[in-house]
Amino acid sequence: MQTGYRGYRNALRNLVIWMILSALVFLFGLNSALVENLYADGLYQYIAVPLRFISSLLPFSLGDLLYLILILGLIWLIFRAFRSIKHNHFTKLAWIQLGLRSLSLVLVLYIAFKLLWGLNYSRPSITNRLGISQEKYTTEQLIQLADFLIRRINAVQHERAIHPAILKKTYTLKALEIGAVAAYNDLALTNSFYTYRQPVLKAVMIESLITNIGLEGYYCPVSGEANLNMLIPASEKPFVTCHEISHQLGIAREDEANLIGYLVATHSSDLNFQYSGYYSVLRNVLFEIRIKAPERYKAILDTLRPDILKNYKSDREFWSKYNGDMSAYMGTALDSFLKLNNQKKGIDSYQDIVIWLYNIHKKEL
Repeated sequence: MQTGYRGYRNALRNLVIWMILSALVFLFGLNSALVENLYADGLYQYIAVPLRFISSLLPFSLGDLLYLILILGLIWLIFRAFRSIKHNHFTKLAWIQLGLRSLSLVLVLYIAFKLLWGLNYSRPSITNRLGISQEKYTTEQLIQLADFLIRRINAVQHERAIHPAILKKTYTLKALEIGAVAAYNDLALTNSFYTYRQPVLKAVMIESLITNIGLEGYYCPVSGEANLNMLIPASEKPFVTCHEISHQLGIAREDEANLIGYLVATHSSDLNFQYSGYYSVLRNVLFEIRIKAPERYKAILDTLRPDILKNYKSDREFWSKYNGDMSAYMGTALDSFLKLNNQKKGIDSYQDIVIWLYNIHKKEL
């Protein structure tokens, strides 16, 4: 009994310690200026670069492996707990200890997530750092933005079409990494934010599962890896690569990662990267037009080159083939996750990029 009581006291003491540390991390995250200066530009850089170096030494996704080990470990612990219950090995005190230790584990995972990457959710919007205004647009200005982007993507597609070798070029994972790094390096010449040290891009391990969930890629905080789903359509891969790399630079919010992905891809010297950048964000703009000016949607869509429209159609068919009910459940989970991490609009925040696109290009409209 003494041993059990001692175990209870140790479990309670550890829980109190983790609660205090979690509270300190949470309170620190409430001050966006401190997060930007001390964490995003400070501690995080000393965490992320070494993590990327370690994971770059392995040919497979270290993060996926660590997640798998964690899941299997939790399953094993649950199995042991049920076996103990079946044989009546659990006393009331043992149940309390299990509860205390489970809460401690949750808090440890919370602290680890926040320190490894999650505090980046609390930093000020990257639009402040890039000097991008938040001025709202009118419906007519939205139409002008769509026209501008369509003219851009039509021009890029024309260049690709007259160079079949470029149009039909396929990218390995390494080629995508090299192309994205070159584009980031070009922008870093004028803005140090884009400095990308120790590149590492990995392919997801279970592509079919990830595709059924509806994910094009994801960032792994425990390994510092940008993970790309190599099953997705070729038109999306360069943009998604640039998007996921932005997470490695400390861009946590998905809408801001889309913004950085667009800026990097469209400033690339590679026409396929440019096409992917325009192609990916144009969908957001067209979606907004469909809501705010549905009577003009069809006429605007018809100004796109037929081969681009065909590209959109084939991509929709691809995702409808893989996506089932699971994508809806994952969308709900992602929405909740984003709201818990300073994105109050949840997945609706993905449309914020339309406002930023307007402010970036309003002088050119």
